[in-house]
Amino acid sequence: MPVLRFFEMLLCRWLIALVLALGFSIAVLPLSAHAASSAAIRAYDDADGNDKNYSGQSLISAEFSNARLAKADFSGADLRGAVFNGADLSNANFHGVNFGEGIAYLSDLSGADLSDAVLTSAMMLRSVFTGANITGADFSLAVLDRYQVVQLCKTASGVNPVTGVSTRESLECK
Repeated sequence: MPVLRFFEMLLCRWLIALVLALGFSIAVLPLSAHAASSAAIRAYDDADGNDKNYSGQSLISAEFSNARLAKADFSGADLRGAVFNGADLSNANFHGVNFGEGIAYLSDLSGADLSDAVLTSAMMLRSVFTGANITGADFSLAVLDRYQVVQLCKTASGVNPVTGVSTRESLECK
């Protein structure tokens, strides 16, 4: 039995060394990177877009940094992977948008219409949703500040017409 125990320990050390070697090689060796061309990403830095109409547009991976887009119309737009960083989106119309895997960081969505929007896997930390209409919105796997989720659950209702997921279920309301 002591010989078997010795081989078990030897095998265990060998596996640990292998895992460490793989981890080191992944961390040190450069991975192939795909840089987006300037044509692939449309940046709207410091945009002053009050009452702008983006409805129905394909804005995949578009970037809106410090944009003032209060009352802008994004209804029906494809905003998958779009980024809103520090944007004023108060009272904007996002009815029926697809904002899957998008980012809205430090953005003001107060009074925005998010009805029937698909917001799956979106990262929306430090954003405010006071008075937003979220009827039929799907927040599945979205990341929001806990306080905002609690506030949104107070008015959450409806089922998303695209995903079939209830708003309350997607926010994990109690």
